[in-house]
Amino acid sequence: MLDAGASASTARSRQLAVRRFSVWLAEEGEIAADALSTLKPPKLDHKVIPELDDAQLRALVKVCSGNDFRARRDEAIIRLMAETGLRAGEVVGMTTADVDLKAGVAIVQRGKGGRGRPVPFGPQTGRAIDRYLRARRGHRMAELDALWLGDRQRGFSYQALYSALRGRAEAAGIEGFHPHVLRHTAAGRWLAAGGSEGGLMAVAGWSRRDMIDRYTRATSQRRAADEARRLSLGDW
Repeated sequence: MLDAGASASTARSRQLAVRRFSVWLAEEGEIAADALSTLKPPKLDHKVIPELDDAQLRALVKVCSGNDFRARRDEAIIRLMAETGLRAGEVVGMTTADVDLKAGVAIVQRGKGGRGRPVPFGPQTGRAIDRYLRARRGHRMAELDALWLGDRQRGFSYQALYSALRGRAEAAGIEGFHPHVLRHTAAGRWLAAGGSEGGLMAVAGWSRRDMIDRYTRATSQRRAADEARRLSLGDW
């Protein structure tokens, strides 16, 4: 898989699935022994995913200016993802009943690993969602339960979200954009603003502490650089 271009994390996940199946086959007597028991999974690459800074976030929102349906939808999605760190799949799967504007809460009915959770959002995001919902009423598919609607008579899939946000990023001059960058950005901003690790884990839907390190590596490196400059240990 690695030779074919798959990432180490993808290869690791699929290998672990095959190993679990091999264990089951051995336990059920379908094979003589688990031949994969000593197979080591590939080491994960510790890539640093760049986060968007405030100027880039403002630029991303600015290119969504306008009162048309697409502009309101895209701004609402960008603000929601950048503030809460919701996964793209969780955003796409939301229904209109999953958002409570008065309480400022979005409900993830089924997140990664089958875990649901409430996700709070602030007034700016709430206003953007409210503006989108008003534009949504005039959509031909407004009777659908899905929160986000596509252009014309189409639904709004992950690919549609990816295409919409990628287009906005290009218009804002942001290179190498992927929707998942917004999740990394939200995590980094949470900690930079003084948020607790426990709170971040709850909002992001993580059950393991190491996910914080994985998603905020860019923030940690930036903090380390700032601290090094402040300490000035080379001055003597």
